Amino acid sequence: MENFLTNYTSNESGPGDISNVSGPSDIERVLVPILDTFILVTGVVGHVLVIVIICRTMKGGRQQTNGATNRGIQPTNANGTDILLLSLSVADLLLLSCVPYHTVAIAMRHWPFGDFMCKAVSFLGAMCTSTSAFTLAALAFGRYVIVVHPTKAYRWRRDGRTKVATGVLWVPAVVLAIPQFAWRTLVPGTEARTARQDLICFNFLSDTGQLAYGVCHFLFAFALPLGVIVVAYWKIYHFLRKARQSRVGQTDRLEHYQTQVTHTSVLLVLAFALCWLPSYGLMLAQLTDQGTAMGPSPRYGPFATFARIMATSSTVMNPILYVFMSQKFRKELKLLFRRRSCRKQTP
Repeated sequence: MENFLTNYTSNESGPGDISNVSGPSDIERVLVPILDTFILVTGVVGHVLVIVIICRTMKGGRQQTNGATNRGIQPTNANGTDILLLSLSVADLLLLSCVPYHTVAIAMRHWPFGDFMCKAVSFLGAMCTSTSAFTLAALAFGRYVIVVHPTKAYRWRRDGRTKVATGVLWVPAVVLAIPQFAWRTLVPGTEARTARQDLICFNFLSDTGQLAYGVCHFLFAFALPLGVIVVAYWKIYHFLRKARQSRVGQTDRLEHYQTQVTHTSVLLVLAFALCWLPSYGLMLAQLTDQGTAMGPSPRYGPFATFARIMATSSTVMNPILYVFMSQKFRKELKLLFRRRSCRKQTP
């Protein structure tokens, strides 16, 4: 997403600029802040609730672990899925923190925040985009292990390997984002309506370097995670189908569970693909459109707005699909609000 998001404020393309997008229209300058505000508020509220619920769950788990230790029972570490969901929420919240900068830049038609913030916001956005994708792939793989290899899942959870794996996921994301901090810069761009020159934040690379970076980011931050997600859920579906056919006495229960997992899996795959495919498709189209590399290309404007909104909306979809669809989290959410209501009513 960061390969074109900041460039969207540009009114005229320059050497190495991959945006090829004319400046936002008056309608987009009004519509984008409204949509961004809705996404920002909804996403922050959703992820804060997720973090609160997960922290409460992990705190309760630690109390149970201490009780188990006192009774001489082997303790277990926090649920690996909860740790991954916590990491996903942190990444999405950091990504949401970049939204106001782009909103202001689009509304003002230039980047007013200086060179360092141009680099920092681009780096943070690219890092969190990749981390979110890697974490979603890890969640799919984790569900595959839990369903198909429950013994391994228990051992990994007991050994705390999920915590290590969750931290490791941020390393390739940082590596993919380093070029954003190294090469993003402010350059003057012509603004026809004023006598001054507006500052534009874009990736100052050659066309070849920009193409290489764009393709690399597409493969590692979109195609690879999507492939892992599709394969993992397909294997889960295939395993449940075989189990249902071999266990006649539990057919109804397994069939219900298989149907539920299948619907959820299809929804997760479609949500990931639909949220991110427009932005990466636009990025690749811009990279390969060498014919307009030196001038404005207004035909991308409306689709660029759509792609940007779809990409940022993933931060709203993630807590809904991965957390609030879970019966356990819905139960914890009800308990949270119930306790808050009781505290307010208590004199």
